[in-house]
Amino acid sequence: MNRNRAIEISESPDLKHVTYQGKRVYIQHVHESNDIARVYLLDDPTEEFDVQLNQLEER
Repeated sequence: MNRNRAIEISESPDLKHVTYQGKRVYIQHVHESNDIARVYLLDDPTEEFDVQLNQLEER
């Protein structure tokens, strides 16, 4: 995923369809210096982790 698009999604009040390894995630924050996003699984909001932006897909 493009860094600018990831930032837009993280700042949007609307829920977007973003996936990581086939599972829907919510982007909490984008660390611009290293192209990493802090996300959590929509199925399990307690499961927070960092992923490379290029591993995220918007559908």
